[in-house]
Amino acid sequence: MRRSEPALPGVWRDDTRYPQVTHIEHVARNAGVSGDWPEWTAPHLVERLAERGITGPWSHQAAAADLARSGRDVIIATGTASGKSLAFLMPAVDAVDSGGTVLYLSPTKALAQDQLRWITDLGLSGMRAAVYDGDTSPEERSWVRGHGNYVLTNPDMLHHGILPGHAGWSGFLRRLRYVVIDESHRYRGVFGSHVAQILRRLRRVCARYRSEPVFVLASATSGSPERSATRLTGVPVTAVSEDGSPRPGMSVALVEPELTEMTGEHGAPVRRTAPSQAAEMLADLVRDGVRTLVFVRSRQGAEVVAMNARRMLEESGEHDLAGRVAAYRGGYLAAERRELEEALRSGELLGLASTNALELGVDISGLDAVLIAGWPGTLASLWQQAGRAGRRGEDALAVFIARDDPLDTYLAHHPEAIFGRSVEATVLDPENPHILGPHLCAAAQELPITRADFALFGETAEEQLAGLVARGLLRKRPRGWFWTSNERASDLADIRGAGGPPVQIVDVASGQLLGEIDEAAAHGTVHTGAVYLHRGATYLVEGLDLEEGVALVRAAEPPYSTWARDTTDISVRSVLREETWPSGAAVCFGDVEVARRVVGFLRRDVRTGSVLGEQPLEMPERTLRTRAVWWTLPQEGEDRLRKEDVALLGAAHAAEHAAIGLLPLLATCDRWDIGGVSTAVHGDTGKLTVFVYDGYEGGAGFAERGYTAAREWLAATRAVISDCECEQGCPSCIQSPKCGTGNEPLSKSGALRLLDEVLGGDGVGPVPPEGACGGPKRRGAG
Repeated sequence: MRRSEPALPGVWRDDTRYPQVTHIEHVARNAGVSGDWPEWTAPHLVERLAERGITGPWSHQAAAADLARSGRDVIIATGTASGKSLAFLMPAVDAVDSGGTVLYLSPTKALAQDQLRWITDLGLSGMRAAVYDGDTSPEERSWVRGHGNYVLTNPDMLHHGILPGHAGWSGFLRRLRYVVIDESHRYRGVFGSHVAQILRRLRRVCARYRSEPVFVLASATSGSPERSATRLTGVPVTAVSEDGSPRPGMSVALVEPELTEMTGEHGAPVRRTAPSQAAEMLADLVRDGVRTLVFVRSRQGAEVVAMNARRMLEESGEHDLAGRVAAYRGGYLAAERRELEEALRSGELLGLASTNALELGVDISGLDAVLIAGWPGTLASLWQQAGRAGRRGEDALAVFIARDDPLDTYLAHHPEAIFGRSVEATVLDPENPHILGPHLCAAAQELPITRADFALFGETAEEQLAGLVARGLLRKRPRGWFWTSNERASDLADIRGAGGPPVQIVDVASGQLLGEIDEAAAHGTVHTGAVYLHRGATYLVEGLDLEEGVALVRAAEPPYSTWARDTTDISVRSVLREETWPSGAAVCFGDVEVARRVVGFLRRDVRTGSVLGEQPLEMPERTLRTRAVWWTLPQEGEDRLRKEDVALLGAAHAAEHAAIGLLPLLATCDRWDIGGVSTAVHGDTGKLTVFVYDGYEGGAGFAERGYTAAREWLAATRAVISDCECEQGCPSCIQSPKCGTGNEPLSKSGALRLLDEVLGGDGVGPVPPEGACGGPKRRGAG
């Protein structure tokens, strides 16, 4: 190993320990670029920072602070642990010292608590910082409204609490100088679109109190940060993206778990799971005293990794070390989360398996290694998670462990797609009518809407208001549009995109509330008979009552896991854009309606993954109106495939699965944000059709991104199928972990031929005749 390369910790120094490693990228140390304290910086802040060894800002901190202080809206888009907090704290302290106030927004409670801890530890005179969220008691809330000058909250509380009750915040809002939006790259898709409308409502209420706060956004490195920030806030934003902070050396390893001797569905080879690989690596690193954080894709996966790592340590007689490994995820109660955060921070815990709840800027200093079990959805998230390590200034290790998934497999063998790519741009659509309508109602309850507000809410605001009046939600009067009910209008907008109130998960034996889950996810996760994991304990779901919002569970240790099966139908409502390629394939984007129903679940052996049996379920149908991208073949293309005995349905189904897996290469989404349907003959198009749709009401922008980059997307899809080492298809290429039909039928060879037909030729042809994509053509679209 060259001396310039970062040192690898412990067992990783043995090149033969993990033959599953496909690539190691060494990221060199960076000494950083210093700046000077802006002349307006508060002297007492400089003194407090000097006591902690901070003698000056880095160049990006000084640049961003100066822009904000001059009244420019700014986004700081630099790496993890680059000191973005200091960049916005400098102007914030200056504002507070002059009698102003600051509103800080974070996407999670944990991050707000961490920021409060840091500010409180600085002991700044005159700074009355306080958290205002769902865990804040009524007495504390009253104090914060009346006395807080640096209020830390989240978009949910701003939406449901502060804006509807703005009169009680009049003093704070009148003096509001800065709105800090931390981890702003997390505001994407439906959630980001909701937050964009909340920020527009905030600007409107601030104008009522004659204030015009400056927006200061902090983000991981991202593509076109100024464009994304402008879309989010509705105001022009300047980007500071040259990172002047020092970087520790880091080794980034790509790992593809080996194939096992077992076979899965339809005889496909079974690869060792990413959580299993991560658990082994975590146990090894803990034995070496390496403080390690594991990011896992699901709540259940986090529990499994921690449980298996503890078991490995127990079996080797290392009982003390086993007690220093735990899981952390959303759904835990607030006190449990705080306890785990502190244990990791203090070093009491050596290993923690977490969902992306700890991806954000919670200050967990001293971590040496990060394991990422499965692609986290975006390149921005990958680097955000990897950046959790190395916070003591020492060299760090980050390991990406590929799941049995088309995108993960592609990345494990194409390091240039990780290390040679620009980070994705954030995708959001604030004018989604399913999002804009509820926020117009909330805005009308806060202050009557007038025509002067149309520029704020977008071109479709007037049309939306007319529809809300027709539904009886608003009333139009000479002075504007008014909310007509005594109910809270903010309840109409489900900003986290959950699709309904959460379902509470209760242990029937003790009556204890274990956690909660989104109503939409409950259908497939806590249905009757499902296996549910919580903090290393296994439960069986005895019953799910969707009307009451309760799932009753009982402790058990079944030798199987469960996977929901569902049916999906899709219909085209309107075609917004369409084009043909030289092959004659039509590629389309438009509005669709998706009807889904969970019809049963599979029991799978926890050791082999083999199916032990299937149980039917009677669940209500869920209807989703959203947007999709889809493509069809001309009749002559279908005829060629039939002459070659290509199984059209299996080919389309396999291409659909692989395409869903590869779309995250191009959009800020993961496969759980999108869905798909494929058919040999679709009722609306009359042709073989493959759909990929946004999994959110009204759409989230992901399918549209797929449409605009369709050729690159489908070419990568073909490449991952072709490059896969299996013969008939496997989870690394065409099998899907969320397929509602048990991955039947699938044809790997057929998918390759189908994609050849779609991609044949170069360039893009003219728009096809109206109706080529099925469904009505919207006037002016395309």
